[in-house]
Amino acid sequence: MLTPLSIVILAAGKGSRMKSSKAKVLHEICGREMLYFSIKAAREITDDVIVVVAHQKEAVIASMEKHFTGLTFVTQDATNFPGTGGAMMGVSPKYDDVLVLNGDMPLITQTSIQAFINNDSDIVMSVIALQDPSGYGRVIIENGKVSRIVEEKDASHDEKAVQSVNAGVYAFKHHVLQKYLPMLSNDNAQNEYYLTDIIAMAHTDDLTISPLFVHESEFKGVNSKHDLAISEMIMMDRLRKMWMDTGVIMQLPDTIYMEEGVKFEGECVIENGVRLCGNSIIVNSHIKAHSVIENSIVKNSDVGPLAHLRPLSILEDTHIGNFVEVKKSTLTGVKAGHLSYLGDATIGEGSNIGAGTITCNYDGINKYQTIIGKNVFVGSDTQLVAPVEIANNVMIAAGTTVTSGKYESDILILSRTPIRKVAGFFTKFFGKGTQC
Repeated sequence: MLTPLSIVILAAGKGSRMKSSKAKVLHEICGREMLYFSIKAAREITDDVIVVVAHQKEAVIASMEKHFTGLTFVTQDATNFPGTGGAMMGVSPKYDDVLVLNGDMPLITQTSIQAFINNDSDIVMSVIALQDPSGYGRVIIENGKVSRIVEEKDASHDEKAVQSVNAGVYAFKHHVLQKYLPMLSNDNAQNEYYLTDIIAMAHTDDLTISPLFVHESEFKGVNSKHDLAISEMIMMDRLRKMWMDTGVIMQLPDTIYMEEGVKFEGECVIENGVRLCGNSIIVNSHIKAHSVIENSIVKNSDVGPLAHLRPLSILEDTHIGNFVEVKKSTLTGVKAGHLSYLGDATIGEGSNIGAGTITCNYDGINKYQTIIGKNVFVGSDTQLVAPVEIANNVMIAAGTTVTSGKYESDILILSRTPIRKVAGFFTKFFGKGTQC
């Protein structure tokens, strides 16, 4: 059941510490933009999700609309009203309870958000207790309530000893925002409008400001490529645990890379070093060591070791062995043991693909299809020059180049240059007694 809560996600910043031309919230972890995870958690709770954008706003909006519908986007006037307080000035929440999240906190969860709900305080402020709070603003708590936030440069010796720091997520009653947002000033070193200034004003007016102690593993912000890597490891652990809890076997799970969109059904085994990407679906299958699956479907099959399924491949009841690459192809009941490239192909049940077989699907301008019927035996080192169509029950001899065209059933396709033997050539070339 959805909660009458408005969630505002701040996604307007440049993220200069990322040292990238890409907007910070569009950097990916586990195959999804950071902002995606904040929105996903919010949408599990409420129908009123507001995303504040500014820097590269067109790219941010387009990226999120690929995943979600029904979002509200608000553009911050970052020139005249920069900062977190300025971001909230153009927001019109639907509900009286307003939660402010950050788009660079991809580890936030539905459970994390629920902790802010059903609290009668005027403001609920997230707080993290750190062993080493150096560099962070300290949250001063008196009698169980937040009294103020002190930046480290302004903190006294006793205040610097405080280990409670601001996690950057707040729940406000709407009337609090309505009163104090117009009172914010940018009279500070950065000339920005800060939400944190509302805390001091609300405390002066005896409003109730409750601290909510949270875990860094869920409220960690991403401000650098190093932070991005740490967050991805945490998210990856969650994904792997979730699927193992459903029955997926993962061998040396810490070595397995997995993206958010990957799904499993039935009994699956994933060996060490596997990379599972995009919206791949694995059903009752065994993915062997160091194989890569990209945005493909694998049913009742085994893949690898060291195989590569490129996007839009579909395997069913199929064996793909080591060093086999499949791209945008559908294989049903096929065996391809090793060392083959199968691109833009459809191969039918009972067919066997010999080592070294390749589909020549690209002429430098266009891609062409290879269609292989049922019970086709393709010998080793065969080249299939697309467009080509092989009917059922055909044998193709090893070393054959099958040129474009259609081939009828119940035939042998054979293309070999006759062997030529030149007597005495070795001795003539290398000389008597010479070893090559």
